[in-house]
Amino acid sequence: MSTWNESAWTAMAASAAIKSTVILAAAWLAAKCLRRRAAATRHLVWMVALAAIVAVLVLSVALPVWHLPLAVPGVTFHITASGLATPADLPASSQAPAHAPPLASHRAWQPDWALGLLLVWAAGAAFLLLRTLAAAFALSRLRPASDWKISADAVARAMGVEKSPRVRQSAPGTMPMAFGIFRPAVCLPGDAASWTEERRRMVLLHELAHIRRGDTLWHALARVALSLYWWNPLVWAAWRECVKEAERAADDLVLAAGARASDYASLLLDVAREFTALSAGAPAALAMARPSQLEGRLLAILNTHANRQPHRRLAAVAVATLAAFLVVPLAAVRAQDDAAAARVPADIDATIRAAMEQKNHDLLDQAAKAAEAQRQYDAAQKLLDMSLQIRQQQTGANSAEYAEGLMHLGELANRRNQPDQAASYFTRAANLLGDRPAAGRPLISLGVAQLDHKKYEEALLTFQRAETLDPSRAAMATAWMAVARSRQPETADQAEPLYRQALTLAAPGSPDAAVITRMLAGYLASQGRTAEAGELKASADKAGAATPAAERRPHFQTTAKPDSAGGVYRAGGTSGTQIYRVGGGVSPPQLIQKVEPQYSEEARVAKLQGTVTLYVEVGPDGLAHNTQVTQSLGLGLDEMAIEAVSQWKFQPGTKEGQPVTVAATIQVNFRLL
Repeated sequence: MSTWNESAWTAMAASAAIKSTVILAAAWLAAKCLRRRAAATRHLVWMVALAAIVAVLVLSVALPVWHLPLAVPGVTFHITASGLATPADLPASSQAPAHAPPLASHRAWQPDWALGLLLVWAAGAAFLLLRTLAAAFALSRLRPASDWKISADAVARAMGVEKSPRVRQSAPGTMPMAFGIFRPAVCLPGDAASWTEERRRMVLLHELAHIRRGDTLWHALARVALSLYWWNPLVWAAWRECVKEAERAADDLVLAAGARASDYASLLLDVAREFTALSAGAPAALAMARPSQLEGRLLAILNTHANRQPHRRLAAVAVATLAAFLVVPLAAVRAQDDAAAARVPADIDATIRAAMEQKNHDLLDQAAKAAEAQRQYDAAQKLLDMSLQIRQQQTGANSAEYAEGLMHLGELANRRNQPDQAASYFTRAANLLGDRPAAGRPLISLGVAQLDHKKYEEALLTFQRAETLDPSRAAMATAWMAVARSRQPETADQAEPLYRQALTLAAPGSPDAAVITRMLAGYLASQGRTAEAGELKASADKAGAATPAAERRPHFQTTAKPDSAGGVYRAGGTSGTQIYRVGGGVSPPQLIQKVEPQYSEEARVAKLQGTVTLYVEVGPDGLAHNTQVTQSLGLGLDEMAIEAVSQWKFQPGTKEGQPVTVAATIQVNFRLL
């Protein structure tokens, strides 16, 4: 389910701003190249551009996201970082808390600039749209002018307008206008009765030229674009160009209908001098002679060499098709922002209210995942509890969806070092799923918890049931049975055959096969068979490598005492648009603040050890971006490494004294004492 919250709308608004600027810049370039062509052609370019920026905004919401890949190969370097000492070795005053403290229920108010800008944008757009609607309503209330209907019908036939237009009468002294979308109309001032027949004919020719060209419809679309992008000066300029070219294209049609250029130019000058636009209806109508555009129009009318050919229908179709091919992928593109995706909501209660209103448990699950990554476990617990409530309301307390919510809570309990509570959640989830294949996942998690409690026989039965119910998890279930056997002296000799059986069940080259190989290597090492263990570990390392090893650079070291739940690991740097290599005037980033990685519960119980290698890009903001696993370890340790590194702070690398993005690797070595 797609979820649009404040952050998503803010990101979409920023993206639309950039894309609209690109589109309008392209339209400016095209209009310059077409300056010797007819006004109708240039008007087509501007209208397609304005329609495109409206489409970009709409499609950015409607289309699925197409993330641009940002991975750029770069030279890597290493920095050795340290893990915390075992808590038992530290004085009580220096021990880190097991988890982050609860979020304060009352925070000091801080301005949310992103939300403020979004509200200003929305307010401006709403004001201009309502103003245009009010203008259209005012024009629709003008009384019909039946006295001039016969003249209008005759001119419409001469202009080639198939359906005779409506004619409305405005107050004396107001400028002639054309307006309307579904049924266009011409508005003439009350004193038009005193005009000569020729003058009234030329005025009607101009207004009906707009109707023939469909300018009233395009003008409404242009006003929508202007309202949505009111803050962008390029859009105001594009709107003015669009109106100017529409008037010139209408002038060309009037001259093509037989009007003398000098007489027509004189009429426009008189109209601009004698009449004013109807203020209430101006935003929704095309006024005949705006003074600000008059000089250029008169010069164009009197220019005997001007190109006055209307654009062909084929050209319009071609331009619109080309615009569609460009706009649709452009609207779908959204650059990756890993840091934003992992951001914890500023107001947990507001997130919960929004999710409850939308009946959207995914929103709470994502927020809980972000809070858990930041080790704000109380916030994550609150979010997941509410997510479970929504699942119950939507699908009932006996559904697979509800069981999934219990699984999330059990995994969080493991992170909080609450094994009994975790086992309870996993048991409930497995009982709900019964004999369905989906029960395999909670059963394996439950079996791991039973292993941790040294309930080996119970764990063995649980893994056997998981193997039977879910064939896709048979390999890992069998490997866990091997772990259960290896923990009991009387059955330890049965462990190796089970590991070997698990390898035959796993798909060759799969992540499961690599993990099981590592588990078997660890078992053989514990039996003193180091040579065999080394060969298996090398095989697993080769299988777990996602990309070739990166080029090594000189590294800086600090010594540390390894942690039983974390490890000694080496680090490097993060992300940006242009990725630099260290050397040639580019200095490496320096690690200034780190968060220790934690062991996952499964990896700790399995006694899995090894190295997770990450590719990152250290950006000018001093954070790691575009994190990719290049050497996998499995059993949740990859995710633990990414989670910790995403919170590291660096002094960014520099080039010529300016912060730049530098590619790097981070090696997280997980070791148990």
